[in-house]
Amino acid sequence: MTTTTDATARALRPPRSGRSNGQWAVDGRAPLNPNEEWKQDEGGLAVRQRIEEVYSKEGFGSIPAQDLSGRFRWWGLYTQRRPGIDGGRTAQLDDAELSDEYFMLRVRLDGGALTLGQLRVLADISTEFARGTADISDRQNIQYHWIRVEDVPEIWRRLESVGLQTTDACGDTPRVVLGSPLAGIAADELIDPTPVIDEIVSRFVGDPELQNLPRKFKSAVTGHPSLDVVHEINDVSLVGVVHPELGPGYDLWVGGGLSTAPRLAERLGTFVAEDRAAEVWHGVVQIFRDYGYRRLRTKARLKFLLAEWGPAEFRRVLEEEYLGYALPDGPPPAPATTPGDHVGVHLQKDGRHYVGAAPVVGRVSGDVLTGLADLMAEVGSDRLRLTPHQKLVVLDVPSEQVDTLVAGLEGLGLSVSPSPFRRHTMACTGIEYCKLAIVETKATAATAVAELEQRLADVTVGLDTPISLHVNGCPNSCARIQVADIGLKGQLVTVDGEQAPGFQVHLGGGLASADRDEAGLGRTVRGLKVTAEELPDLVERLVRRFVDQREDGETFSSWAHRVDEDELR
Repeated sequence: MTTTTDATARALRPPRSGRSNGQWAVDGRAPLNPNEEWKQDEGGLAVRQRIEEVYSKEGFGSIPAQDLSGRFRWWGLYTQRRPGIDGGRTAQLDDAELSDEYFMLRVRLDGGALTLGQLRVLADISTEFARGTADISDRQNIQYHWIRVEDVPEIWRRLESVGLQTTDACGDTPRVVLGSPLAGIAADELIDPTPVIDEIVSRFVGDPELQNLPRKFKSAVTGHPSLDVVHEINDVSLVGVVHPELGPGYDLWVGGGLSTAPRLAERLGTFVAEDRAAEVWHGVVQIFRDYGYRRLRTKARLKFLLAEWGPAEFRRVLEEEYLGYALPDGPPPAPATTPGDHVGVHLQKDGRHYVGAAPVVGRVSGDVLTGLADLMAEVGSDRLRLTPHQKLVVLDVPSEQVDTLVAGLEGLGLSVSPSPFRRHTMACTGIEYCKLAIVETKATAATAVAELEQRLADVTVGLDTPISLHVNGCPNSCARIQVADIGLKGQLVTVDGEQAPGFQVHLGGGLASADRDEAGLGRTVRGLKVTAEELPDLVERLVRRFVDQREDGETFSSWAHRVDEDELR
């Protein structure tokens, strides 16, 4: 916590707008809205005891509204959408009207890391308590649906018996730490991020001092040159680099985030040694806690503070007020040279192999997870990693077992050699379960993938650049629509005077990758909207135009930003 002297000094910095933004270090801690009031009254972590001792015994009807729609999130629990409510009513109904008496439960998997034993527990929970549901999110988590509050204590007991947790999986907290799926096993790894991730999790997940942030706080750490943790869209990222004098360490990025006001993270220009990485991460999250805007939740993300301060001021505050020492200048990460989703068969540094596979838009099931666990045991693998691209990677596969694993994965619907569209399509939860969604996403995206595999087989076979398709059910960009080649934002569109599920189209976004040196946001084309049924037609039309018009080595993103709007309709 800050000292009185520190707080007094900071209070001298006036808010830019001339009125309070609810910044603790500037305006004091008097809450400026009901959300801030209940967080100060009693933090989210306190609700666990009530879940175990009261709500799980007395049922859903015993849960008061503030716990249900607020504090439950600190333990990874959101009420899911009541079936039968169409997208046109999403903005018309309040949370209680939209909510079913079941929960989405998010299991945080820092670094996406799982052992075989942990995987079996996740599979059993899906089968026994979640009607077989399980999704791999683009935050490396597993998400269940149809969870009853009566079953939550037993689910926690099983998770925690194998070292898993739902603590701070949601809410205004430091959420899951993204990590390279190849941590510790890749021959070309610059630095193994495992020690840093482990230290952050052990020291700070559940820390009472970090349970009342202005809003959610997203983190990522990688030491792999593929830049595989989408570092440009996290609140804080540590990206592996090699300093010419100080050796391997991390480059520090802050202030990224998408949703309705997308902003890419910026480098602070610092080099962070491994032994200081966790405390630097802690310094950044404390800046967010103390200086983040709390008056309006729509402005309560770190990206808005960075936009006001700029990287130089942010670095100064971090060094002078939180670390107490200056960080050395450092180099930026080199451009990626290999894909960051790690799909396919690859050699580890110990001579064994890692094998990356693609489910369809991250959707798996309890049966698939059980089959995957059995298959891993058969081939002698004890470790699995989930990726920020809704993929999975099986580690430590002996050479003689690779073919057996690949065949088994394909049999489970987990493709090691997926089509380009299966590999590069992502989708959020959508209206099936999400209370914020306007349109269906998972099935829509899966149908589009199947259609495009057939329609575009003649052009994608020889296409040397990926084309990503991201499908989102609302404006909040959980599927990262602004950084996709083709990003679809769910909304209702008017067809012949009638409303229908559809999408606004974003084109030409992308993150730094093997095919793109720099991240950039997609462009919107005036009036370009499609219904869900028209989606495959739109994508086919765009891809064929790109193939016909591209210049040598040009990516879809570059083409989409170069051509006139008429070419994109």
